[in-house]
Amino acid sequence: MSELGGTSALVVGGAGFVGGNLVRELLVRDAARVLVVDNLLSAERENVPDDARVEFVEGTIADDAVLGGLDDEFDNVFHLATYHGNQSSIADPLADHEHNLITTLKLFERIKDFGRIRKVVYAASGCTLAPHTYGDAEAVVEDGPVPLDLDSPYQISKVVGEFYSVYYHRQHGLPTVRARFQNVYGPGEILGAGRWRGTPATVWRNVTPAFVYRALKGMPLQLENEGRASRDFIYVGDIVDGLLRCATAGEPGDVYNLASGFETSIRELAETINRLAENDAGVELLPARDWDRSGHRFGSTEKAQRVLGFEARVPLEDGLARMIDWMRAKMSLIDACVHRHARHMAGSAVGDGVEVEADQPVEA
Repeated sequence: MSELGGTSALVVGGAGFVGGNLVRELLVRDAARVLVVDNLLSAERENVPDDARVEFVEGTIADDAVLGGLDDEFDNVFHLATYHGNQSSIADPLADHEHNLITTLKLFERIKDFGRIRKVVYAASGCTLAPHTYGDAEAVVEDGPVPLDLDSPYQISKVVGEFYSVYYHRQHGLPTVRARFQNVYGPGEILGAGRWRGTPATVWRNVTPAFVYRALKGMPLQLENEGRASRDFIYVGDIVDGLLRCATAGEPGDVYNLASGFETSIRELAETINRLAENDAGVELLPARDWDRSGHRFGSTEKAQRVLGFEARVPLEDGLARMIDWMRAKMSLIDACVHRHARHMAGSAVGDGVEVEADQPVEA
């Protein structure tokens, strides 16, 4: 039996892209019970597995009624809930504070005295700590400096969430482990999932699914600043493995990068996706985003490999091929979610490809 066999887990944000994949893997590894709490702000109910071992609560973990329903019955807690994305947080900093930070503080305060918990794994942001450079990037290590000059309320909230993780471990003995994500991609991310969050990033939420969607529709892939920026892309299955290793082998109070360790430019990503999807539409050049100074970045893998035995195993091209197949198979669901926001997208430079249908209901 798996090391996680017979255990009980709380997954906050478990209907999301990473959360849904994590829940499915917990079931594969013989977890006895998984409680998913998600308000579906940026997720879809379809991502929650239909399994007798899974219980779903629709609501925010910041709701006192939801928190009051939690008992000391979990072996592991995975806190993945977030207010999705930099651009949404810039459009509405107060909503970001409510859904990205208050959630963390109230969850930790509720469970700080629970005695059964083995680990609380907090999803942190690797991009937040990367230096602002378009020069030669160096692998970002876990114990490097924490900058005060950040690009978005989202990044601020994720750093403060790490501060609270460290504080609750030191002050209350809560066994928190911080998992710093790089750019996660793969099956399960639904463009347009959830409710409108103030900007077209509600639909074009991450670069990889946006590129795949447009490629499958035969549209040009939109490159900001000529696609000069680079990122560390990591397959969702590898991220899930890293999260579970944080739960089983992570040192309470510590932090680990979940990264591939490889740097890929956005232009390279676009060209690879167009080739794999057999899209001849090429690329379309857009201006640079005025808020984004992140430039070139990738994460160090040394500590996670040494302590957790973690290593990203799915090469980018293989992962993209799996993602393309998944999105092609799920296109009717994705289209429905994308079109839900069509009227909000009208007139946007990045709204190209989201058509308004006369009889299509649109959520606010």
